[in-house]
Amino acid sequence: MEAEVKKGIYYMLFASFLFAFMGAFAKELSNSMSSVEVVFFRNLFGVLVIGYILYKSPIILSGGKPFLLFFRGFIGFCALLMFFYNIANISLAEAMTFSKTSPIFTAILAYFLLKEKLNIYAWCGVFVGFIGIMFITGFDPSTLSKTDWLGILSGIGAAMAYTSIRELKNYYDTKAIVFSFMAVGTVGPLILMILGNFYTTSLFDFAIAPFVMPSGVDWLYIGLLGVFSTFAQVFMTKAYSSTKAGIIGTISYTNIIFSIILGMFLGDSFPSFMVSFGIVLIIVSGVLVATNSSIKS
Repeated sequence: MEAEVKKGIYYMLFASFLFAFMGAFAKELSNSMSSVEVVFFRNLFGVLVIGYILYKSPIILSGGKPFLLFFRGFIGFCALLMFFYNIANISLAEAMTFSKTSPIFTAILAYFLLKEKLNIYAWCGVFVGFIGIMFITGFDPSTLSKTDWLGILSGIGAAMAYTSIRELKNYYDTKAIVFSFMAVGTVGPLILMILGNFYTTSLFDFAIAPFVMPSGVDWLYIGLLGVFSTFAQVFMTKAYSSTKAGIIGTISYTNIIFSIILGMFLGDSFPSFMVSFGIVLIIVSGVLVATNSSIKS
């Protein structure tokens, strides 16, 4: 058992490292194209890989929840649009930290919608998490920036997607759920980029933007973005298959540390004291919420 725990930890550490690099390549690509287009290429690669896997190993689906399956794909896609926009416009560490607020909102949604019980540590984690968000965003709701709102909404959107998976896994194979998400995340940006050729707005520039043909080194970054994101998903899945979800969820927060380091190489400044303290609180909240998963696993 101890060997499986160690294996799971190593898998998650590697996955977190790969996810940080995925964010780094997305940030580099955002210098020459919109975040909408980055989302498109990120998901296109996944569709090709998962599609090939499904072709080689067909699955039998009981199905029965097509609208919930679409909802998972759509809400996950919306969260991804906001997440990649933040990667392009704020530090990599802050963008990753906002994405790591999803366990807080997942715990709340699971409690109210799925009637899952939360222990005292999980409730403390939810409270600490919200305090962490306040530190990162500056405490005054009236001064929240666009990226602050998108960061919070991306966490909520990801939480809604993760909560829906808990129901979908009773009806669909995991590969089918992932493929549906990737498919929506490929078709969606195509529609939004076509719309972007006729209509642009600064308010919704995170979702509507015209297509720009990649050139030169962009194609290399696109390939690396796809490779790193796909293998990150693979090793994350291996990690959660190896040991308790609570342990793996805790280790996943190393992604923020990797992102701080990579972000500084890309020109990000080290987070301020307020933001750094908020990041620490978000990590602590994630660890506390993860204890709920650890006990149930």
